[in-house]
Amino acid sequence: MTEGAQPGRPIRRRGARPIGDLVSTLVEPIVARKAGMTLGLISAWPEIVGARLETGCRPEKLTWPKAFDGEADPPPATLVVACEGAFVLRLQHETQAILQRVDAFFGYHAVSRIKIVQRPVHVEKRNRKPAVKPLTARDRDTIAEVTSRIESTRLRQALERLGETVIGRNAAKPGRDLS
Repeated sequence: MTEGAQPGRPIRRRGARPIGDLVSTLVEPIVARKAGMTLGLISAWPEIVGARLETGCRPEKLTWPKAFDGEADPPPATLVVACEGAFVLRLQHETQAILQRVDAFFGYHAVSRIKIVQRPVHVEKRNRKPAVKPLTARDRDTIAEVTSRIESTRLRQALERLGETVIGRNAAKPGRDLS
């Protein structure tokens, strides 16, 4: 036991902890309850299915049998996989290999079959970049005048790009008149 630790009390670490550790402790019980699986399976999915399938399918849930009569080993589950139309045939052809990799991930015969559900997997990400309005000749002259006394070429060019971005973003905001 370390110095200052009391019996029966957990040792608390001080300092920064990775955000992934904090989030996983919060999300793991929810994923286990709702989908019957672990975050580990979700994060290992690209390695399980390979580069050809990782963008077109994702695991949705593990469906475990309702009850088993006191057997030593629980009966294997069904893995429900969401898959886009173009990837379904490829996933069907690789089902046996994927089942073996999933069982290897769990360390025992956990999944006996894969149920494919056809639905969109890839979600388009919104462009979060703010709009930039094209600069006028007057704006460019102002930037050139302000940066003209800077001797370093690289610094002057960097500051010119910064000025163009700042003026362009501010001019693109509704209700802003910079003249």
